[in-house]
Amino acid sequence: MSDVTAVPDLRAREAARKAPRPSAWTDHPLAQLTLVRFLEFIREPEALFWVFIFPILLAAGLGIAFRNRPADVLKIAAVTPQLAQSLRNEKLLDVAQLSTGAAEEALRTGKVALLAVPGPSGSVVYQYDDTNPEGRTARMLADRAVQRAAGRVDPVASTDQLLREPGSRYIDFLIPGLLGMNLMGSAIWGMGFAIVDARRKKLMKRLVATPMPRHYFLLSFLLSRLLMLVVEVGVVLGFGAVVFGVPVRGSIADLVLLCVLASMSFSALGLLIASRARTIEAASGLMNCVMMPMWIVSGVFFSSQRFPDFVQPIIHALPLTAAIDALRMNMLQGAGIAQIGPQMGVLGVWLIVCFALALKLFRWR
Repeated sequence: MSDVTAVPDLRAREAARKAPRPSAWTDHPLAQLTLVRFLEFIREPEALFWVFIFPILLAAGLGIAFRNRPADVLKIAAVTPQLAQSLRNEKLLDVAQLSTGAAEEALRTGKVALLAVPGPSGSVVYQYDDTNPEGRTARMLADRAVQRAAGRVDPVASTDQLLREPGSRYIDFLIPGLLGMNLMGSAIWGMGFAIVDARRKKLMKRLVATPMPRHYFLLSFLLSRLLMLVVEVGVVLGFGAVVFGVPVRGSIADLVLLCVLASMSFSALGLLIASRARTIEAASGLMNCVMMPMWIVSGVFFSSQRFPDFVQPIIHALPLTAAIDALRMNMLQGAGIAQIGPQMGVLGVWLIVCFALALKLFRWR
């Protein structure tokens, strides 16, 4: 009886051995895990908003707010016809001649930035709030107009040369900062929430029981970032170039390499942040604690050089600072790999150290 049943088993094994095997690449565990990470990301409307729509809205709003436009004309008041006539020689001042009481009321209510009244011995008294930037500017312009009306001649003639070409505007400074912020946010948030959610649902516990090498699971998160990188970078750069004419003066290949390295570094940082967290709340707090300081000090919206000199070494050692500085050097100055080598070195160190620590500290249960 056993010989009879053994024949079908042998035939089944032989048929299975001769059957065509599926593609080694598509059925590889790492390929399947990477595909899962990609599908998880694109199925989250919140993630798509913060990665694609939010940077566009922010760039549009700030680009419009800091667009090229003529200098603002400041409203001031004078109480005598002679003084008002002298002040009207300055084109950047809108001078209103008012009575003393009306002028003082306009100054108190903020309708004018400065009040000019005659002083003793032919002098002029300027009344303004020195904590108001418009008041300080109006004082300078008003005094210049009064001095010139009195016959002052500048010892050295000067002219203004306005820089309005692409690369020198605020929007040109802003787009690389937004791109770096977007690379960091999408990588860290995408990694952190996906890992903690899998841990919370005990999915990792099941994966550990399979023959899958553990580093495949972590590598799949890093590789999934590459699938989204082209779209993330292309949307921000394309919007800046089409709408505001933001230039990309460096090599596209260098820019691609830089974005890949930055994304991988931030992804490794996200893996490290989520390596021990068990709840979404804990992961969210850790990610905000890491990202918020970099948003402030790394030069996203204004230069990081505004901060004191003694903290500059720490700021330049941050991955977001390195990424943004390198992006601006490549896009606005045309810098190549040699010029942005130090910044890429900082990103490489963050990638290696964070991924190694994530492997060591990662909690699977």
